Amino acid sequence: MQGFIHDDFLLTTEPARRLYHEHAERMPIFDYHCHLSPAEIYENKQFSDIGEAWLAGDHYKWRVLRANAVPEEYVTGNASYRDKFDRFAAIMPGLIGNPIYHWSHLELKRFFGIDELLSSQTADSVWERANSKLQSPAGAARSLISESNVRALCTTDDPVDDLRYHRLLAEDNSFTTKVLPTFRPEKALDILSAGYPAYLQKLGAASGIYVRTLDDVKQALAARVEYFASCGCRLSDHSFGAPDFTVWDEGAAEEAMSKALAGEQLLDYEVAAYQSAIMDFLGGLYADKGFAMQLHIGAIRNLNTQRFRSIGVDIGCDSIGDTIPAASLAALLDRMAVRGKLPRTILYTLNAADNDKLIAAAGCFQDESTAGKIQFGSAWWFNDHFDGMTAQLKSLANIGVLSRFVGMLTDSRSFLSYPRHEYFRRVLCELVGGWIASGMAPADYDGIGKIIEDICFNNIWQYIGLE
Repeated sequence: MQGFIHDDFLLTTEPARRLYHEHAERMPIFDYHCHLSPAEIYENKQFSDIGEAWLAGDHYKWRVLRANAVPEEYVTGNASYRDKFDRFAAIMPGLIGNPIYHWSHLELKRFFGIDELLSSQTADSVWERANSKLQSPAGAARSLISESNVRALCTTDDPVDDLRYHRLLAEDNSFTTKVLPTFRPEKALDILSAGYPAYLQKLGAASGIYVRTLDDVKQALAARVEYFASCGCRLSDHSFGAPDFTVWDEGAAEEAMSKALAGEQLLDYEVAAYQSAIMDFLGGLYADKGFAMQLHIGAIRNLNTQRFRSIGVDIGCDSIGDTIPAASLAALLDRMAVRGKLPRTILYTLNAADNDKLIAAAGCFQDESTAGKIQFGSAWWFNDHFDGMTAQLKSLANIGVLSRFVGMLTDSRSFLSYPRHEYFRRVLCELVGGWIASGMAPADYDGIGKIIEDICFNNIWQYIGLE
């Protein structure tokens, strides 16, 4: 009997099946944005069990557990991983329609050869079979990466990080997957954070620059960009809600920093001025160093104050925020472009209402330096499900150039998340194959197959400069 995850999963037309099996399926993976730990990769982390591998840091799963009234003890609390796994198995049959249902069963199939649907009735069997592999050399972190045909991956790293494990991995010829750092100056931009003054001390210590002024911040960040570049970095990353980059006032930016260091309350205008000044400066650095700049836009963080105070950040209490004003994004990109300092840029939105807006804005800043220089990135976070991916791809095809798209990433902290690339590839082939089946695209399997291969791997490999 055919299992739920079968060879033609999600592929409903013959053209879709041909595109996937003859082109997408064989392509390697470049996971150019993830949150894996470079230390765990270097040390070749061995998981105690499927509970740890699946549930230790996955806020997607934490959200659905809470939605099923599972006590926090079995979510982020001190319950055993076996108990947490059993709670997760029990709610799985009710997750139909949520991408976690597809992802989880893809992971069980691809990593462990398990065709059973996860439930309370199958929990014991799944636990034993998954753990048999995870507790063997084949279940260690590096083996899971290699088995998934990952050619390269980019972690997410703070400017103050010494990148020790990236340097050690670069010297380790026994592991062929490239592990590259990503420069993410989140804390240097978060001037409203109570920890901002303390962070500037750390930035100063890492850069060798005493940081007290706006210019000091810029020079400290420049020093760390230089260091990251020496360690193989090719990407930066930034996350915002709905920032206002139309404000351009260096005096207000200086005032914002002075107030923040003194513990005084800042005006919205001053915050915007500070973030505009720092981002404009960083964009120029990235252009000079050949970094691509990622902008994640539209998240609103830590909505549940009580849970934030008791547990902390990144625990499943972030949400979709407001859309970014078109003028704001345009102001940031235009200031860089006017100075000839606009780096290759990937735009992501958490609010799908911004899809067409971001693609249209990106089209205004393309140039001859790089094909697809300004990208509309993959469906992010609350959008990386079947409908969200399809909507992102359709918008990009309608308003931009789909064939230049740099494709999928996991954005994950889990070593078991690589089947998300397969999921994306099946969605891509289902969409484009449907166009062929309906006569909206020609049955040119060589030409369109090459486009599929490029989106899956070749475009991002060239875009980041690893060819």
